[in-house]
Amino acid sequence: MEILIATRSEGKLRELRPLFAAHGFHAIDLADANVPESAAEDDLEVFDTFEENALAKARYFYRLTRQPTVADDSGIAVVALGGGPGVRSKRWSGRLDLSGQALDDENNRLLLAKLRDVHGADERRASYVCAAAFVDESHEVVRRGEVHGHVIGSPRGASGFGYDPYFFSDELGMTFGEASREAKEIVSHRGRAFRALLDAVAGAAESR
Repeated sequence: MEILIATRSEGKLRELRPLFAAHGFHAIDLADANVPESAAEDDLEVFDTFEENALAKARYFYRLTRQPTVADDSGIAVVALGGGPGVRSKRWSGRLDLSGQALDDENNRLLLAKLRDVHGADERRASYVCAAAFVDESHEVVRRGEVHGHVIGSPRGASGFGYDPYFFSDELGMTFGEASREAKEIVSHRGRAFRALLDAVAGAAESR
């Protein structure tokens, strides 16, 4: 099956393509599907849960392409910030003029500023959360993945993207910025959500 990965994030595409291949799916991206970037995409993530936002994106791009589509919504939830930035993680800084690494840098700057007076791993507990959604002509499937750790005060590692250099994973004993793609995929919120999603999609396809 050919599946559209509906994201503009090169970081997500790098992580997801090998996972799709391992499950026997051929992944294409929005450029492959000739979907030009539109301002309407900025208005899709308006809901209060990761699941609703992921479904909204998958439905939108499926309607545009009629191609079986997956999309996700993910973010970091910090206990000391009342679960924030949560679903607002990508645009938490409010810098709509930025994208890519520049936006990541600004979001991380705000995260550290908010936690300036919060010290110690226990006080900086955090979870990465991902909801992954699949939509085609007859099915909608959503799966959720989480990974737990804490936010550190200085970046470690040059891998990953987003908040990865500041997120210390309990299971890996290092930040996601220090982890290899393969190690991160095993425990990450996105890896867990998409493995569960692709297993469900494969099971549904076999039963048809």
